[in-house]
Amino acid sequence: MRILQDFELSFQRELKSIYDNDEIKSIFLLVVEELLGIKRIAYQLNKGDSVSETDSVRFLDILQDLKKSRPIQYILNRADFYGELFEVNESVLIPRQETEELVDLIIKTHTDSSGLKVIDIGTGSGCIPIILSKYLNEAKVTTVDISKEAIHTAQKNAQRLGQPVHFINADILEWDYIFSDQQYDIIVSNPPYITPKEKQQMQQNVLDYEPALALFIEESAPLIFYDVISSFALKHLVPDGDLYFEINQYLGFETKDLIEKKGFQQVQLIKDIHGADRIIHAKKKA
Repeated sequence: MRILQDFELSFQRELKSIYDNDEIKSIFLLVVEELLGIKRIAYQLNKGDSVSETDSVRFLDILQDLKKSRPIQYILNRADFYGELFEVNESVLIPRQETEELVDLIIKTHTDSSGLKVIDIGTGSGCIPIILSKYLNEAKVTTVDISKEAIHTAQKNAQRLGQPVHFINADILEWDYIFSDQQYDIIVSNPPYITPKEKQQMQQNVLDYEPALALFIEESAPLIFYDVISSFALKHLVPDGDLYFEINQYLGFETKDLIEKKGFQQVQLIKDIHGADRIIHAKKKA
């Protein structure tokens, strides 16, 4: 019977052409916690434990999936975001640290407010609207996505986490046919923003498994969603309301310029923890 450390060595050996050693260790510890319930902090005390035949088969099945570059979050059907576990599958993006920074900024900026009306555009797994619903005091949160599969996944996450988010399955590019006189205090979006020429810089597991609809835009119109959503915000954001975007780090100044030309004020270009231009926060004229 094999011990737990044997599987760690197998993961390191079989995955070294795909991930670096630290990533492999992190992935392996996620699998250990999922299959055996052993927390990361306790692994060193348990690495000599025997592994049952049933769990051995599960370890090897996961390893085979990982060798195909399938992300561990999709294999386990879960991802961590802002201290919560979200169900994820290949119809939604895997939540990322940069998006946590966007959500954290919104929560900290509006911590003293109550009853805010919020709309998130581009639901995905529901990580943005659900966390905002949880941490913004008595907020009324709506979210929109073109993908029925994404909406279904996000609805399950909202139900499991006990957050009353309102879901709309629609294409935001046709917002003027969908919305009438609704007004919001906050509009937030993490829209598709990766250009085709950036694909060569991306990891294969992202290209092969994450939904292209949520990632990529046409080279000829890289700011289309920022243009459309800013126009939506001009009509549906209350005076002095807040507009937040996650953006393409290579198009920060262009995006900021577009939003300023729309007439928004106090347009801030904010860097993420890695020093890349990642967030825009703007105010509608009072």
